[in-house]
Amino acid sequence: MTHPDRLDTEEKTRLEQILARCPELMNTAELVRSFAATMTNRDGHLLDDWIAAADTGASPYLATFATGLRRDHAAVQAGLTLDHNSGAVEEPSTKSNL
Repeated sequence: MTHPDRLDTEEKTRLEQILARCPELMNTAELVRSFAATMTNRDGHLLDDWIAAADTGASPYLATFATGLRRDHAAVQAGLTLDHNSGAVEEPSTKSNL
């Protein structure tokens, strides 16, 4: 769950060894990193390519996730592209109602 840039040398080496033993896991890790970068960088224009890659990837779980993204495509695309959000509405209030 740690961003790859925050891993120390030993952790990076261990992760590389684990991923090298399993091509399916390597593919899944690459897709997860790619989606995380798309979210972080708000690269909504990359969403369709990511969905297509997840559909053809090794992980049935990511393919299912991609299906969900496809169902809510407009909302996901907007969330990854537009500057507007409903954060103020969705965040829990810290004020008392008394």
